[in-house]
Amino acid sequence: MGSESRVRLLVSGRVQGVGFRYAAREAASECGAAGWVRNLPDGTVEIVAQGSAAAIACLRTWAEKGPRHGRVERVSEEPLPPSPLTGFEIRR
Repeated sequence: MGSESRVRLLVSGRVQGVGFRYAAREAASECGAAGWVRNLPDGTVEIVAQGSAAAIACLRTWAEKGPRHGRVERVSEEPLPPSPLTGFEIRR
């Protein structure tokens, strides 16, 4: 795990009801990141992702654009301590 990073991304804008979580799961798979995504009650989407610096950068770049029907206004990033994660799931 040594070179892996873990981050929490909070994505705001028109990001709920537009397929964001499903598109994030696909993007994470393509980027090589593990973790999860969920909608938060305040209308934002939370992504916790872990992987190489390149995988995290790839997912962050995707999150800044989001899915076709969404409109991302802001992405904030918070580093987290790495812990064992496999796969990428949608949480409710």
